[in-house]
Amino acid sequence: MKEIRMVDLQGQYDLIADTLERRMQQVLEQTAFINGPAVKDFQSNLEFYLKVKHVIPCANGTDALQIALMALGLKPGDEVITADFTFAATVEVIALLGLKPVLVDVDPQTFNIDVTAVEKKIGPKTRAIIPIHLFGQAADIEPLMALAQAHNLFVVEDNAQGIGARYTFASGEKQMTGTIGHIGTTSFFPSKNLGAYGDGGALFTNDDALAHQIRGIVNHGMYQRYHHDVVGVNSRLDTLQAAVLDTKLPYLDFYNERRKTAALLYDERLGISDRIVTPFRKGDCDSHVFHQYTLKIANCNRDALVDYLREQGIPSGVYYPIPLHRQKAYSSPDYQESDFSITNQLAEEVISLPMHTELTTQQIDYICEKLLHWVASN
Repeated sequence: MKEIRMVDLQGQYDLIADTLERRMQQVLEQTAFINGPAVKDFQSNLEFYLKVKHVIPCANGTDALQIALMALGLKPGDEVITADFTFAATVEVIALLGLKPVLVDVDPQTFNIDVTAVEKKIGPKTRAIIPIHLFGQAADIEPLMALAQAHNLFVVEDNAQGIGARYTFASGEKQMTGTIGHIGTTSFFPSKNLGAYGDGGALFTNDDALAHQIRGIVNHGMYQRYHHDVVGVNSRLDTLQAAVLDTKLPYLDFYNERRKTAALLYDERLGISDRIVTPFRKGDCDSHVFHQYTLKIANCNRDALVDYLREQGIPSGVYYPIPLHRQKAYSSPDYQESDFSITNQLAEEVISLPMHTELTTQQIDYICEKLLHWVASN
């Protein structure tokens, strides 16, 4: 059995090596390293894939979130509601812009933002909601959009972990995550389901005016060279990374199906333990693209489990061990521990197992055997 990796980018590379190297060599020969033809090709192809009117590439996923909030014209002191259980980038950009983050608890099944908790926190200063499609699972976006419409709020989807997932509306209609809110954002960090070979990100919108605003912001506020119409930043996806992403994009659904197949095998093997809660997913599983395969394990010393798995040659991850409301940078006297009971529990119980396109049945069997042994013994 080959070495088990948390993410196996080498195996993914081997499948597309010839095409990828040809595309990258083309960029080198053209020497158009910023806003070259591959950027425009990728933008157009991603718009087609997502069925969204505008894709605006940028330098990374954190920039994408910041640019989205800048494009909405929010003012210092405006409140933005988001989930407590996620990576810090989401709340980081809120604070950087002088806005006030308002953290809420998450749903115990999906780990995504709790719509009821959001509704309770909407106040006179609330201007936006940022749901995160955490671990690749679509957040419950339809009722959030209804809340936003009722209260005249913006919705910015943080789709950094969910590209390729589909949300099913009550009508049965399906739509790609990241394309439902006023703006969607994503990251192309190498370990993502669609990953570059460096940093990269993008914003999505069907709103022409917002797209125009975003295009200016990503390029120093310029629509015409040396004419700065809005306050902007320097955040562009470089041409080499666009070539990588455009080469990988036709494989994205295949990558996601491979992850789902691995997740179903994990479910089957681990479902025999009543102490292990495998990831929830809705419907026919197209709502979850398994950026992470994250379990809850009740009544265990999670850190001891991490150490045990490492000794067995099995990497794992804890996403996320400290809730945002307990982080020094984002703590607030406004927060009450009783408001974050689910997040606090998840921070103690979750563990993510290896998840990528190259996992083999043999590797999954070995991982599950060792995990089940530890759970039965502790």
